[in-house]
Amino acid sequence: MIEMSVVSRQWSLDELRQRLVRYGDLVPCRNAFIDTRNPGSEDKENFTIIGPGVSENPEQFVHISEPHGFNIGAARQPPNCINSQHSHDTAEVFVVHSGEWTLNFGEKGEVKLAADPGAVASVPSQLFRGFTNVGNKIGFLWVALGSDDPGHVLWAPEVFDMAKNFGLVLMADGSLFDGANEDPLPDGATPMPRTTAEQVAALGQPDAGALARCIVAPDDIPGQPAGPLCGAGVDERLLIAPNAQIDWPHGFTVSRVTFDKGATIAAYSHAEKEVWFVHAGELDCLAGGSALQMDRGDTFSVPEGIARGWRAGETTTAFVVRGGDRLPVLRRA
Repeated sequence: MIEMSVVSRQWSLDELRQRLVRYGDLVPCRNAFIDTRNPGSEDKENFTIIGPGVSENPEQFVHISEPHGFNIGAARQPPNCINSQHSHDTAEVFVVHSGEWTLNFGEKGEVKLAADPGAVASVPSQLFRGFTNVGNKIGFLWVALGSDDPGHVLWAPEVFDMAKNFGLVLMADGSLFDGANEDPLPDGATPMPRTTAEQVAALGQPDAGALARCIVAPDDIPGQPAGPLCGAGVDERLLIAPNAQIDWPHGFTVSRVTFDKGATIAAYSHAEKEVWFVHAGELDCLAGGSALQMDRGDTFSVPEGIARGWRAGETTTAFVVRGGDRLPVLRRA
C-alpha cells in the first residue's frame, strides 16, 4: 500500500554518514564468546553493527547503538573455521555475503545444510545451531537478530568443557572471565553452570526437511512474492514477510532488491526502521538533496521517517531489513 505526501526534515550528508557502516571500517572482536580459543574457532571475527548483540565480551565495539527493534551483526571466518553450537532466544537470520557455509543444527551439529552467497536463512529460536566456512576463501555472514535485547546464547555442553581447557569462564551475567593468567575470579562472581541434559532436551530437535524451508537459496529468490519497491529496472522479492517462504513472526521483515545499472527508486518514507546492506554493486541513497554512496559490504541505517530514494551506479543487489512483522505503508512524494 502506498500513501502520498512525504513530510521529513532535511538531513545533511555528514549526518547520513554517521549512520553508514562501511565494510572496511568494521571493528572486529576476536574474543567475543566462550569458544574463542577452542580449536577450529580461534580465528573467527565477530561484529556488532546495530544494537548490543549477544557478545559476551563487554569490550565488543558497537557501531550504532540506537534501538531499532532488532540487531544487526556479522561474522567473518577463514576457511574451516567453526562457530560452535549454541541457541538463541530470539530470531536469527543469516545473509550469506561471501564464502561457502554449512549451517549445523543439533547439539553435535549432526544436521548440516549448505548456504552459499546470496542465500538467506532463518534459524528457529530454542534450537542448537552453529556454522562452518567450508570454502577455500574468507567468508562473511551478515546477521539480523530479533528484539532490541536478544539476550544471551545457550552453549552446547561440550563448548563449556573445551573452553575450560583454555582458561575462559562464562559468568552467570553472560560476561566472559579470562583465567588464562590464573587470576582468581572476582569476589562474588558466579560462573554460569554448564548446560544440563535437561536444558538440551528442552530445545527443539533438528528436522532436515523442516529446516530446509528456513533457507531461501539464491536461485529460489526470484520466485518469492514481489515487494513494494518494484519498478522500472528494480525488483524487490520478499524473503521473510507475510506470504513469503519464511512467513512466521521475527519482529522484522527481510527482502532482496536488485537494480539494473542506473535504475532508481523515487523518494518514499515510512514509520518503521529500515536497514540496507549492499551485497553486490554500488548504491546511492538520495536524501536531503545529497547522495550517500554505498559500496559492497556496507550497512546503512535509514533515519526514521526520512524521505529517501535510491540509485544504482551499476548492477546491484541489496538486502533490506524493516522493523515489524508486516510490510510498512510507503508514503510517496
